[in-house]
Amino acid sequence: MNGADLWNRMFSFEDYGALLQLVQNSIIAGAVLGIVGGLIGVFILQRDMAFAVHGISELSFAGAAGALLLGVNVVAGSLVGSLAAALIIGLLGSRARDRNSIIGVLMPAGLGLGILFLALYPGRSGNQFGLLTGQIIAVDSPQLGLLIGISLLVLLVLLLVWRPLTFDSLDADVAAARGVPSRWLSLGFMVLLGLIVAVSVQIIGALLVMALLVTPAAAALRVSASPVLVPVLSMLFGFVSAVGGILLAIGGSLPISPYITTISFLIYLGCRVLGARRNRVRS
Repeated sequence: MNGADLWNRMFSFEDYGALLQLVQNSIIAGAVLGIVGGLIGVFILQRDMAFAVHGISELSFAGAAGALLLGVNVVAGSLVGSLAAALIIGLLGSRARDRNSIIGVLMPAGLGLGILFLALYPGRSGNQFGLLTGQIIAVDSPQLGLLIGISLLVLLVLLLVWRPLTFDSLDADVAAARGVPSRWLSLGFMVLLGLIVAVSVQIIGALLVMALLVTPAAAALRVSASPVLVPVLSMLFGFVSAVGGILLAIGGSLPISPYITTISFLIYLGCRVLGARRNRVRS
């Protein structure tokens, strides 16, 4: 394959307007997930739970693959897998060491089950591959409604528990001493994380879900420490990564995830360079 063919496979904008009409649901879903994922990502990093995102996504993948095999709603299967993983991690992994070991056990188990279910699935291989890497035309109207509903629920609960959750995330011991219900907050946060991971898998796939839930917040923390600016920047970076990746992917024949992850990574690199330069100037 020569350079021109490779470029046309990655970026081709023929009939772009018609293609754009086909992925309106995906664009809306990407925008919602980018915003909510960027917001919850701040707490993920504050609570040192980036590894947990990957662990939950593996069981979410297993649940979605099982649903695909059984011919039932894939989003429902993904939710069952995600919530199961979130509850197991939340109930058994109160300490970081316990949590990481539990995630290390769940990840290969979930991935193995998912691969088994996909191997038994007699349908199109595109459906199988999409669970791992995302599909650009994967969101129909009922799925979009469910995705928006779950995302709004996660956003509302985060706003309601913002102050105690922030306190618990930054210093759990002091928060517990002040009467903050750390145990219940931690478990509730894991449920919220499970919900948002489940719906994110439908867009970007199980293997690369961290690009929407971790990378935007990591980029925002590189350029600011403000408790207001960091969430705003993280949501903006998530939105740009998701929507920008979808708009680029429309013109290509590749899965959607490389576009989203590349944009997200470039934003992170830019923020890292900017943050390093600012620190040199200050010192």
